[in-house]
Amino acid sequence: MNKRHTLAALLLGTSLILPSLALAADTSELDRALRIAAAIDDDDELVALIERGANINAGNAFGKTALMNAVENGNLVAASMLISMGADVNAHMRDGCTALTFAAENGKGELTALLLERGADVEARTRSGQTPLMLAARYGQAAMAEQLLFKGAKVSQIDTDGRDALMLAAARGHANVVTELLKGGANPTAKDKKGRTALVHAASEEGNADTLALLLRAGALVDAKANDGSTALIWAAANGHRGSVKLLLDHGAQINHQDSDGLSALMEAVAANSDDTVRLLVSRGAKSELKDNDGKTALDLARRKPDILWILESAQ
Repeated sequence: MNKRHTLAALLLGTSLILPSLALAADTSELDRALRIAAAIDDDDELVALIERGANINAGNAFGKTALMNAVENGNLVAASMLISMGADVNAHMRDGCTALTFAAENGKGELTALLLERGADVEARTRSGQTPLMLAARYGQAAMAEQLLFKGAKVSQIDTDGRDALMLAAARGHANVVTELLKGGANPTAKDKKGRTALVHAASEEGNADTLALLLRAGALVDAKANDGSTALIWAAANGHRGSVKLLLDHGAQINHQDSDGLSALMEAVAANSDDTVRLLVSRGAKSELKDNDGKTALDLARRKPDILWILESAQ
């Protein structure tokens, strides 16, 4: 083939490719505009964009679709229109999020009902293994948790760390969600991969006494030990949660139990510089002479804390 023929072939190929690229670019812009219209609840624009060829299920770089945008922003009309025009209710992002997980996380009850009615997967999972029920529990959405349980969500599902919805709610101190989950059959004695129960999670994070009380009434084991030997009492003391420490002691928690590092509740309270918690523990019989794995006692840990040292020495 001579140079003239080669050039002609190249020009012909380019003339065929350029329109295709332009069409792809136009479609991409339409898809982007559709996602924006869904986010701002511009219903008329939604219809116009779809009539012009926008792909209703096209996601952005992370896989987020127009329907997800509508749900995340609480746009019921836009979501309804998109679903009626063929939006996939079970499309998922790269991290596994779906329209339903957005609805659950943000407490959008009407949108959740719509999505479930149209076939949304109630057990859809994010990359971390969390279901809509777990997300509702994590973000304190009690009404949402109740709705999902009514629709058949399994309360015993666990994420990649072995945590169930009850543990996630307890860790954030969401007593109202804990109540719904317990009514739905959640197991207060279940453990995650670190051996922590919902009671330990409640004590180690928010230290919410109301949540601890709910769990204890439901049958949580007050001295359940995590893999490292820690208990709810040790965690509550480490966080200086006097109210939680008192509640656990009133329910018979072993006051002088030591974890795998030899740390007791009293040692942790001293380390947390919590005068009130130290005073409570001492008054209830905590031993200041116990030694951790480094051979140190609560008195040793209090040497540079005169107020706490005085409490310990006065109790001897």
